[in-house]
Amino acid sequence: MDSITQYLNFPIQDPTWVFFIVLLIILFAPLLFHKLHIPHIIGMILAGVALGENGFNILERDGSFKIFGQVGIYYIMFLAGIEMDLVGLKRNINKSLLFGVITSLIPFACGLAAGYYLLNYSFSASLLLACIFASHTIVAYPIVARYGLNKHSAVTISISATMIALLFALLTLAVIANRYKGEGGVWFWILFFVKCIAYFSGLFWLFPIIIRWFFRRYTDRVLQYIFVIAMMFLAAGTANLCGIEGLLGAFLSGLIFNRFIPHMSSLMNRIEFVGNALFIPYFLVGVGMLVNLKPVFTDMGAIVVVVIMVVVSTLSKLMASFITRKILHLPHSHGLVMFGLTEAHAAGAIAMVMVGTSLMVAPGEPLMNTAVLDGVVMMILLSCIISSIATDKGARKLKLESDSEKSQVNDKGDDEKILVLVKDSEKIRNLTQTAIMMRNPELNRGLICLNVVNDADPTEKSRRMSREILEQAEEICSANDVPAQVQSRLAVNITNGVVHALRENDASEIILGLHEPRPHDTSYYGQFTENLIQSMNRQVIVVHYHQPVNTIGKIFVAVPDNAEYETGFYRWIERVLRLAGQIGCKIEFYSSETTGRLIYQYAQAHHKSVRTEFKVMESLTEVYSLRQVIHHDHMLIIVAARNGSLSYQRAFARLPKLLQDHFNDCSLMLIYPDQFGESNTETTFTEPHGTTSFEMSKTSAWLSKWLSKI
Repeated sequence: MDSITQYLNFPIQDPTWVFFIVLLIILFAPLLFHKLHIPHIIGMILAGVALGENGFNILERDGSFKIFGQVGIYYIMFLAGIEMDLVGLKRNINKSLLFGVITSLIPFACGLAAGYYLLNYSFSASLLLACIFASHTIVAYPIVARYGLNKHSAVTISISATMIALLFALLTLAVIANRYKGEGGVWFWILFFVKCIAYFSGLFWLFPIIIRWFFRRYTDRVLQYIFVIAMMFLAAGTANLCGIEGLLGAFLSGLIFNRFIPHMSSLMNRIEFVGNALFIPYFLVGVGMLVNLKPVFTDMGAIVVVVIMVVVSTLSKLMASFITRKILHLPHSHGLVMFGLTEAHAAGAIAMVMVGTSLMVAPGEPLMNTAVLDGVVMMILLSCIISSIATDKGARKLKLESDSEKSQVNDKGDDEKILVLVKDSEKIRNLTQTAIMMRNPELNRGLICLNVVNDADPTEKSRRMSREILEQAEEICSANDVPAQVQSRLAVNITNGVVHALRENDASEIILGLHEPRPHDTSYYGQFTENLIQSMNRQVIVVHYHQPVNTIGKIFVAVPDNAEYETGFYRWIERVLRLAGQIGCKIEFYSSETTGRLIYQYAQAHHKSVRTEFKVMESLTEVYSLRQVIHHDHMLIIVAARNGSLSYQRAFARLPKLLQDHFNDCSLMLIYPDQFGESNTETTFTEPHGTTSFEMSKTSAWLSKWLSKI
C-alpha cells in the first residue's frame, strides 16, 4: 500500500514510471495530432506543458530531462549536418550568407528596439534580448526530414543561415557577458580567436583522419554507432571549452560525418532511428516542461511582455525570409520553409536568458529578472508551434513541386531488379551495400541475394554455409530497411545456375565480387566470371574492395569510345552516379568528348548534387596513365565491353594484366553494360540550362556521331 501511495505522489520520481509516461507521450502524441493534421512536434511540447511542474505537476524536470534534452538538441543539429547536401551548400553558399546576414540583423534590430522602447529594458538587457531574437533553433528539422527534403536548396540555405545567426548572437553575447564579468580586453579576444582557430583546425583536419581509421578497421554495428555519437559529443564539448556553443560543434561534426556515412546505410538508419524515437522527443517534452502559463493568466504585465516578444520575433523572422525570397526570386514555398525553419527559439534562447539572469548589474540586481525568463520561455513555446505549422505547410508544397518535376522525367519501363551473387562471407557486406547504394529507393524494389551450391558437393556442410551466407545478406538488407529475396540453388554448372536464376527472376543486372586469384589460375577474373560475362547480355558489375565502401575518397571512371551506342549506356551511368552520391565523394569521368558530353548532360539533369568532373581520354589504352593520380583509398571503375559489341576495343584483351600490374592496390569495379538487345533505359531529360530537350536512343546516338564527323 505504501508503494502505491508513493507512486501516486506527484510529481512522480520513480525512474520506471517517469520513463513509461514519456514513452506514452512519444507513442500517442504523433497518433493523436496526425488525425488533427497538426505536426506531432507540437504535441510533444504541449504534453510537456501539461505534465510539467508548471502544469499538472505529474512529472518533474529532473536530471534525465536535462541530459536527454541536451542529447536531443545536439542530435537535431547533428542530423542536419550529416544529411545536408554539401554540393548544394557549395552551390548556394552566397544565398546562405545573404539569408544568414538578413535573418540575423533584422531580428537583432527589432529585438533591440522592442526591448529598449517598448519594454523599457536597459540597453544591455535589450542587446541580450536582441541576441535571443537573432538566433534560432531548427526544431522543425524532423518535419522536412520526414518529407525527404533534407537536401533541398531551401533547407540547405536555412540550416546554413542558422549557423551564421547563432555565431553572430554568440559573439554579441560574449561581448555583453565579459563586460559585466570584467574579463574583456584585447587579450581575451586574442585568446578566444586562437582557441577558435585551434578548434576548427583540429575538427576539420584531425576528425576525418580518426573517422577513416576507425571505419576501416571496425565494422561492428554497435561499435560504429557508439563511435559516431562519441565523436559528436567530443566536438560539442570541445566547442564549449573554446567558448563556442556546443550546438555549432554538433552541427560541424555532422558535416564531417556526412562524407563517411552513406544515406542508404544501416549506420545512418540506426542514427536516425534512435534520435527520432527517443532523444529528440525527450528534448521537445523537456522544452514544454519549462513553460509557465500561470503569469499569463494572473499578470497583465506578463501578457504584454509575451505578446511583444512573440509578435516582434515572428514578424522579424518573417520579414527576413520574405526579403531574402524577393531578392533571390524564390517561390513562395521556399520562403515558407525558410521562415518555418528559422522561426523557432529553443536551446540557444534558453542559454542566453540564463546568462542574463546570472549577470549582476548591481548586488542582488540581475541583468534580466525572472519575468523576462518566463516571457522568453512562453516565446519559445509559441515560436515552436508557429515554426512547426509553417514548416509542415511549406514542406508539403515543396514535396508536391518536387514530385511534379520528377514526373516530367520519363522513367517508364524501368526494369531495375538487382541480383547480388554472394559466395564469400567476407565480401557480403560490401557487395550488398553496393547494391543498396545503387538501387532506386523510389521504386522500393528489393534485392535478390543468390548463392549457388555445386551439385557435385551436396553435403550438409555446403548447404549450411549457403544458409549462413544468405542469412547474413538478409540481415544487412533488413538493417537498411531494404526488402530482400534470398535464394539458394543446386547446379551442376555454377555459371548456368546463375544465368538461369537471373532469367527466372527477370533481374536487370548482377553484382558479384572479383575472383580471388590462386597460384594455378590463368585468368585474372577467374574462369567463372569470364564464363558468366560471356553467357549473358544483361549488365554485370564485378567489384573488388580494399576497404569499406563508405571510406572511398574518390571514384575514377574510364569509359571506352562508342560506349553511348550500347543499350545499357544510361543504366550504368545511373548506377555509378548513385554510388558516388551515396558515398559523397567526387567522381571523374575519362572518355571521348562526345561520350563525355552525354554523360555530363545526364548527370546535370538527374544528379546535380553529385560532384562530377570530365576529362578527355580518346582510347582505353590511356588508362595506365591514371596510375599517377589514383591512390589506395580511391576506386577505379572501368566500363568494359564484350567481344563483338559496338564499344569493344582490342585494349580489353590486355585489361586483366593492366589491372593486375598497375591497380592491384586500389578498389576496382568492372561494368559490362547491357548489350545486343533492345534498350530499356531510353531516357528523356532537360539540358542544364533548360533550353532544349535532349533525347538519346541507339539510333539518335549513331546519327549524332555521324553528323559530328561530317
